[in-house]
Amino acid sequence: MYDQEQYSALVQRLEGRFLAHPERHPALSWAEAASRLEDHPEVLETLALMEQTGGEPDVIGRDAATGEILFCDCSAETPAGRRSLCYDQAARLSRKKGAPADSAIEQAERMGLALLTEEQYLALQELGEFDRKTSSWICAPEEIRRKGGALFCERRYGRVFTFHNGADSYYSVRGWRGLKRV
Repeated sequence: MYDQEQYSALVQRLEGRFLAHPERHPALSWAEAASRLEDHPEVLETLALMEQTGGEPDVIGRDAATGEILFCDCSAETPAGRRSLCYDQAARLSRKKGAPADSAIEQAERMGLALLTEEQYLALQELGEFDRKTSSWICAPEEIRRKGGALFCERRYGRVFTFHNGADSYYSVRGWRGLKRV
């Protein structure tokens, strides 16, 4: 989909963002992240899609158990190109009218991403203030999803909140943030 010149430009944007936000990854160097990207060039496609949809991907840490570098959507608000979506395909198909064209889970899978868990979302909020005007679907536990529900998070009044909603609901200010392990 992208040529070498476009990928080079993407890597330069990623490096610029990495250097501009050292608070997101204090124990990592760009050389470490760049090395992982060089070893796993297939990941650039996913990072390009994150960028293209407004996610502003950046490194947010390293998985202590696997050594993987973690890239996450760090846009101030939930990515603009990933809003107005039901939670998953089952929820989208269950709508009798006005169903959106896509869902958060379906879109994430096509992009090679995972929705953030509640724990990951809270950890992201420790690195900055995100979703002060929007909200993001997060992974819903199976027991909630079986009952037709799903979870989303947002930051308001200087706090992070986790809420529930019907998985078939969708709003212009609700989208999703993704995580990619490299």
